[in-house]
Amino acid sequence: MAKSVYEMVTERIIEQLEQGVIPWEKPWTGIRSGAYNRISKKSYSLLNQMLLKHKGEYATFKQWQDLGGHVRKGEKSEIVVFWKIQPIEEEKEDGTKEVKQIPLLRYFNVFHISQVDGVEPLSKDALNEIEPIEKAESILHSYWTKENITVEHVAGDKAYYSPSLDMIHLPLFEQFISANEYYSTAFHESIHSTMKESRCDRAEDRKGKLVAFGSNEYSKEELVAEIGSASLMNIIGIETNKSFRNSSAYIQNWLSVLKNDVKFIVSASSKAEKAVDYILGETLA
Repeated sequence: MAKSVYEMVTERIIEQLEQGVIPWEKPWTGIRSGAYNRISKKSYSLLNQMLLKHKGEYATFKQWQDLGGHVRKGEKSEIVVFWKIQPIEEEKEDGTKEVKQIPLLRYFNVFHISQVDGVEPLSKDALNEIEPIEKAESILHSYWTKENITVEHVAGDKAYYSPSLDMIHLPLFEQFISANEYYSTAFHESIHSTMKESRCDRAEDRKGKLVAFGSNEYSKEELVAEIGSASLMNIIGIETNKSFRNSSAYIQNWLSVLKNDVKFIVSASSKAEKAVDYILGETLA
């Protein structure tokens, strides 16, 4: 029986985790220094960035062929996933018919430029150098101010977002071992704040449920925040100390969750990308 796209995606993420790699924390920084399509020059989505093994240029077999190149014999493709909207006609109780737009997860195969002969890499435009810490500060304060979110810094060891108060609670800046760790935590809690109905409305995942630590709903929201925070850090070019995130317990936790639900990573990464776009106030390609 053929594997579903969800199974293919989850297997790739699990494969990386079992190798000790956290797929949502890529070794490169800057959105254009990740993986992107050679033809459109657009960066792949957050989920596809996690799936692809390399940074740089990707294209389909035919796209490389059209550019005058050829994929070397024996090279293995990778997958890039996308949503295709499929109209489905359903009959209502009163006998009338209604057409619903159903999103279906699909994929196509791509090859990295290192697997191709006959095509030279694109020349890289010089990136605008913006001080990463300055950029992080700007993103956070613009978002907090625009959304009128209360942010309090208190001496202690707790960091959380309170939905009822619409408040982000953080330890004092000087308590963090580095500025990078502070911004990683602040981004994490800011991603949580996008769950609010008037923002990205992830409350639907919790309706009527008491969200307990370790539950499926809790784990999904935590993964949304993890992926979203890591994505923001990568985009602005800040690296973090990953000693905790590379720990065996951390990896085993996500392995357990993903193996029990093949749609989990697709759902969480889609919600994380929506949250990142909301915080940045733009739609990333």
